[in-house]
Amino acid sequence: MDIEKLKEIIIEGESSTVEFKRKVTTAEKIAKELCAFANTKGGYLIIGVDDDRKVVGVDSEKSEIDIIEIACQFTIYPPITPKSIEVINYNKKDIIVVEIEESNNKPHTIEGIDEKGRTRRFAYIRIGEKSVVASKEMKRLLSGLNANSKPMKIYIGEQEKRLFDYLEKHEKITVREFAKLVNISERRASAVLVKLVRVGVLQIFTDMNNDYFGLA
Repeated sequence: MDIEKLKEIIIEGESSTVEFKRKVTTAEKIAKELCAFANTKGGYLIIGVDDDRKVVGVDSEKSEIDIIEIACQFTIYPPITPKSIEVINYNKKDIIVVEIEESNNKPHTIEGIDEKGRTRRFAYIRIGEKSVVASKEMKRLLSGLNANSKPMKIYIGEQEKRLFDYLEKHEKITVREFAKLVNISERRASAVLVKLVRVGVLQIFTDMNNDYFGLA
């Protein structure tokens, strides 16, 4: 990356494809951002820049790059490989720029503890400037977006027709609302909605708390 492009990114600030970090201390803390970029549209992790865009630089490029590589290879599963890791001198301070491409091997996950104290693997995605945990529906969609995914066929039955009628009037629906609408389990409702997204009939909208489905 050249200096002018880096300057432009810093001026524009954080986004769905840009994350600033003052420094890297542990692989676990940085893995969430790297994982989210790989699961979404890719992006740049820029180390040595505060959230307020102040350039502070890094003290030890080698130690921080080592932590990044540990996060990519051992904390995230399946492992990811950055497109590039560069050390750029900007205003007499060294900045690390990590470029992550959108993956063809989604979903990438990180081990963590859920609200019940159980160990499980979480997938992260980018929503705006945040890296957030992907829902079960989003994880299924990530799996279906890989290049080697098989084409899907779909049957439009009474449940789907009622769904389309509902969306013509209300624009969006949640898994729980759809399950109640057609009197099926939430698990079955989730599977139907995800399948409709994968074939391009519906689209999914995600905020910090819920997934919503609407006509594509």
